[in-house]
Amino acid sequence: MTVVEFFGCSFLAFGPPLAMFTLTIAHDPIRIIILIAASFFWLVSLLLSSLIWFTVVPLRDKLVFGLIFSVFIQEGFRFLMYKLLRKTERGLQEVTEIVQISDYKHILAYVSGLGFGIISGAFSLVNILADSVGPATVGLKTGSSNFIVISAAQSLCMILLHTFWSVIYFSAWDTKNYQHIAYVVVSHLFVSCMTLLNAQGLFAVTLTSSYLVLLVTMVLAFRVVGGTAGSFRKFITCK
Repeated sequence: MTVVEFFGCSFLAFGPPLAMFTLTIAHDPIRIIILIAASFFWLVSLLLSSLIWFTVVPLRDKLVFGLIFSVFIQEGFRFLMYKLLRKTERGLQEVTEIVQISDYKHILAYVSGLGFGIISGAFSLVNILADSVGPATVGLKTGSSNFIVISAAQSLCMILLHTFWSVIYFSAWDTKNYQHIAYVVVSHLFVSCMTLLNAQGLFAVTLTSSYLVLLVTMVLAFRVVGGTAGSFRKFITCK
């Protein structure tokens, strides 16, 4: 049963991102490089967050302190990734497949966000998945037996959120839309802080609020890239 749970939760968390990677990124070496670079930027942000948490001894036991600093540092490195891509996008445009420059800006943001999300999801879930194969069973005596499934669903949510956040964030800096920039930072902070409720067993509250934010963010990202109700209807009906 533990092996089945391992594979089930792995596919739940990483199945959709893997499909996104396979269908939209794997065929283009430049996009693969950008995804890896974005993953590296997230790792550096994690390292910097860890150093700050380790340095500030009086607040080391306060989880919320490290969490808030981590969010702001991640957004700082998202901005650095934005600046890097904007400085190199002309060269990238010349060595990759021909698309509209305006569309390519959104593609770069999408790939960067997916890189952020995948590595974030991997780091948040890999230890839990490793424990899920046994020999013990989660929730047999204490805690929730659904903890691993809930963690996988939360990781999937964060992966998708990072993808949509980057699309909104990059476009917002291009257009100087500071409201969208603030939305990305605040919603990232909100979703991250809501996970603190898991310590009290309030998994339903955490997941519900996270997926509501995901829904709003998805719609906002869709509109940012030029999507409309009409284009969505045509997509659904394959016209």
